[in-house]
Amino acid sequence: MDIQVGDIIKLKKQHPCGSKEWEVLRIGADFRLKCKGCGHQIMIARRLVEKNIREIVEGKRV
Repeated sequence: MDIQVGDIIKLKKQHPCGSKEWEVLRIGADFRLKCKGCGHQIMIARRLVEKNIREIVEGKRV
């Protein structure tokens, strides 16, 4: 997967706030994602992100 910092990704399951879109803040063994709906930030394992990603919405590349 070619995911870069600044990309907006859509995941299969939605956040409790109702948004499915997340902004990528950090990449590595873990990803730091920020919910586009409420601003909540999470750290999640790379394998879980790659398994649950629906699409990459090309966002602002840093």
